[in-house]
Amino acid sequence: MRKQKGFSLIELLIVVAIILIIAAIAIPNLLRARIAANESSAVSSIRTINTAEVTYQTAFPTTGYSNALASLGPAAATGCSGVAPVVANACLIDWVLGQAAVAPGKSGYIFVETGQTPVGGINTDYTVGASPVTFNNTGVRNFCSNTDGVLRFNAGAAGSTPVTSLATCQPFTVLQ
Repeated sequence: MRKQKGFSLIELLIVVAIILIIAAIAIPNLLRARIAANESSAVSSIRTINTAEVTYQTAFPTTGYSNALASLGPAAATGCSGVAPVVANACLIDWVLGQAAVAPGKSGYIFVETGQTPVGGINTDYTVGASPVTFNNTGVRNFCSNTDGVLRFNAGAAGSTPVTSLATCQPFTVLQ
């Protein structure tokens, strides 16, 4: 009788099958965890934008709230050191969030902020919205907030875009 060296084909197939079963269980959980992390980051970013908007409106009363997300951030990726804040670049949020209006966005979400209800050239309202870059991969919910500072969400859909108006944001469900 010969002495066996290595593994038989059956033993290798059993090991591969076990690995595939473990992967089938673990990968969906990993994707759900990543989506939850991206959504948490989006909510945190909207809260940061709300705070930045109040600061911006206080710092630039003749402008009111900003017209665009980039106005809240620095002028360049190098940051704001040695640069005085101005209406076009207030240095209230970081470069990545300030430029998140296009893909790849920030943490899987695209953000859009719009100043609204201009009265005498002063924006008296704003709306900020966030939607996943790739629905059901980077996120499954859309988020928005406006001047009242209340965060709202709705179930996203493929091809959804960030909310840009008060009227569109108001019907969303309040985030607890």
